[in-house]
Amino acid sequence: MIPYRYVKRQPFVGKRRFGSVQVNPRLIAGLMVLAGIFFFLNAAYPIVSYQLWIAPRFSTTFASPTSESAIAQSFGQAQDRPYSPLPDKAQLEVLGTEMDLVDYTKASNWFPSEKVVFSENESLNYLFSIPKLGIKEAKVIVGMEDLKKSLVQYPGTALPGKFGNTVIFGHSVLPQFFNPKNYVSIFSTLPTLRVGDEILVEYSEIEYKYLVEQMIEVPPDDISILAQRYDDSYLTLITCVPPGTFLRRLIVRARLSKI
Repeated sequence: MIPYRYVKRQPFVGKRRFGSVQVNPRLIAGLMVLAGIFFFLNAAYPIVSYQLWIAPRFSTTFASPTSESAIAQSFGQAQDRPYSPLPDKAQLEVLGTEMDLVDYTKASNWFPSEKVVFSENESLNYLFSIPKLGIKEAKVIVGMEDLKKSLVQYPGTALPGKFGNTVIFGHSVLPQFFNPKNYVSIFSTLPTLRVGDEILVEYSEIEYKYLVEQMIEVPPDDISILAQRYDDSYLTLITCVPPGTFLRRLIVRARLSKI
């Protein structure tokens, strides 16, 4: 009988051959770790940088969702105008109560307690541009439900160029995925706007120019952003911040420019 001796094979730590290519397992593991770190930083950096350098620029004017003084302050100084389409008691009308968002691409979920009727009729729409952000002739539909298909003007708010407050909602994601032609990401770079920047609205064959006056952060349940004041024509843009989250709301308040 021929004797046999079995010896346990030591773990292989060198290069492995896959076909005609030699691969070092340690190199593969290292590359996977680096890839994981890269993707983590890619998602975390925009949020951290927003909190450190961008968010401190914004005030928190809307202290209370039911405070008329906070609403009045958010619009700035009233204009001395001889005409007002509504009686005095309606000058600071507030639409809304509190909200509990679920699907942020559905406009009706931004303020569910309002039970506002959103229409799928696209006949009432207009064009919206922000030259600084590369947003050109984006479609805004009044009362539309789906933020994946367009920007949405909240029902019951003033039409562009009219006395009152035109309130437009837009979706946002991480800024590195910003695409001005994709409505899911169209407001991702909205925090980079500054006071004085232009917002253009083309409605009923007339182009209106609004100038940014304030940029404010508010809690998700602050409904004073929907307030209507009729001494001038205002435009309010709303999206979620920090980028890629829905913890707070960024409010960009603009006023019609007198040409």
